[in-house]
Amino acid sequence: MSSPIENYALIGNLRTAALVDRTGSIDWLCLPRFDSGACFAALLGDETNGHWLLAPQGDVKQIRRKYRDETLILETEFETESGIATVIDFMTVAERSDRVDLIRIVKGIRGQVPMRTEIILRFDYGRTIPWVRKRDYGLSAVSGPSAIAFRTAVPLSSKDYTTFSEFTISEGQTETFRLTSYPSHEDEPGDAQPLNMLSATEQRWRDWSGRCTCQGEWREPVLRSLITLKALTYRPTGGILAAPTTSLPESLGGPRNWDYRYCWLRDSTFTLYALLISGYIDEAREWREWLLRAIAGHPQDTQIMYGVAGERMLIESEIPWLSGYEKSAPVRIGNAAHQQFQLDVYGEVIDTLHVARKYKLERNDDAWRLQTGLMDFLESGWKEPDEGIWEVRGPRRNFTHSKVMAWVAVDRSVKEIHHGFGDGPIDRWRALRDEIHRDVCSRGFDPERNAFVQYYGSKSLDASLLMMPLVGFLPANDPRVVSTVAAIERELIYKGLVLRYPTETGVDGLPPGEGAFIPCTFWLADNYSMAGRHKEARDLYLRLLDLRNDVGLLSEEYDPVLRRQLGNFPQAFSHVSLVNTAHNIMPAEGPAEHRAEH
Repeated sequence: MSSPIENYALIGNLRTAALVDRTGSIDWLCLPRFDSGACFAALLGDETNGHWLLAPQGDVKQIRRKYRDETLILETEFETESGIATVIDFMTVAERSDRVDLIRIVKGIRGQVPMRTEIILRFDYGRTIPWVRKRDYGLSAVSGPSAIAFRTAVPLSSKDYTTFSEFTISEGQTETFRLTSYPSHEDEPGDAQPLNMLSATEQRWRDWSGRCTCQGEWREPVLRSLITLKALTYRPTGGILAAPTTSLPESLGGPRNWDYRYCWLRDSTFTLYALLISGYIDEAREWREWLLRAIAGHPQDTQIMYGVAGERMLIESEIPWLSGYEKSAPVRIGNAAHQQFQLDVYGEVIDTLHVARKYKLERNDDAWRLQTGLMDFLESGWKEPDEGIWEVRGPRRNFTHSKVMAWVAVDRSVKEIHHGFGDGPIDRWRALRDEIHRDVCSRGFDPERNAFVQYYGSKSLDASLLMMPLVGFLPANDPRVVSTVAAIERELIYKGLVLRYPTETGVDGLPPGEGAFIPCTFWLADNYSMAGRHKEARDLYLRLLDLRNDVGLLSEEYDPVLRRQLGNFPQAFSHVSLVNTAHNIMPAEGPAEHRAEH
């Protein structure tokens, strides 16, 4: 059975990523471009799938682990009866997108510790056993287009498609292991010194973290979240993944298992804010440029998500030979939601371009041409029903949040013309902005419930309604907003955390049941802050910080009964929300106030 999600730490090289369990096992590694078959796939099945264990033999008294300060270098200290040993895990930031160096270093700290390393190589999500050969330096493995070179001075043995070694590490002693993935048609990569690679990688991360402008009480969690976002960035294109994993369930044993190794437009404005307010202008610029390339084309063809290079064909399929994380099936590769119509993404894209101009990123003339094309579509397209922010797999509806984000698109476009950033039919767009606002307030608000509802004609609530004051649709002290927040507090808060919506209503076409959605709880804290409920905002933020695992990572959802993280991990949307809410509850004006500004 897979280890609990929260037991994992993330390492990566800005091209790919791996998850390391507390026990010293690397159980998930995607090859370059993220969407390739996994070299290890233990998270998605049973013990027959691949992993790379490096840990003490026998009983371990205590495990302590942390990231080296301001880096993505993981250190796990194992204490046994006979001594203490530390395992250092990291990936070098590679210059080539088709090569991965995964380094593991064992250091003896005290006494002597018997150690074991065990590596089971599997490709194509655990289906393919590669051709493994012994080498003077260790071993090589080939499977179709992919190859592995595994280098170590520790003697290796093989049995039953498993390579292993048992050795003892003494105080002051160091052993190194280097796994390099590369195209099988190329020559094997040459030797390199892992200790030198460690020093260079540490310096690179420290230099990057030194650019963070966030200071004060929340610097540590904010910086850890920013490092996580950087690790989820595909460096060649600037695209930022929602998560490095697929099919980690929103409810243990259930079917809500999606592939999140793609870039969502819905996250774009939140992400841009998080980067800009934290001092990362280059990353924000690269994200904007990725966005413009990805959605280039006819506005009607705009998708809700794309691949890391802007790929559009994200065809969903199921993998029957994998049993799934804790028997949560099916395991899915690809995401059929890329074919959905989600009206809110038009608002997110245009708001992203608005934020970029507001923060004075270099002018991009193509951005305004793209924006006017999106507006041409929205002038009539805003009336269409859609699948909504949560990618429901039920019928299309007139989701209230979607209409609010259509209003955001028009509102920001009017402001751009007013401030001289572009030309357009400002009077017509002002009238359209007023029309959408009236439509939402009359059809999206239920007087009997005294609250805005999930979709027109519904009686159900939806946590996405918390975005209304954050984007400036209505002020936080508007009685309709106040009563909607109160209704969400009564009906969607479960043990202190916010659910997205009542899944038992059948609106999403799936069986009921999921955890609390972490970003929605951050939005509630934002609402508290904007409404002057500062102590409640702070208390809720601290509650959310407590949900992080021991190395500061958050998944998509949380089960407060089982006290388990749920969903794909780590989740960019959760970490972006952590950064933005930290700034919102600081004394200075935060991103929600900026975003709501008229």
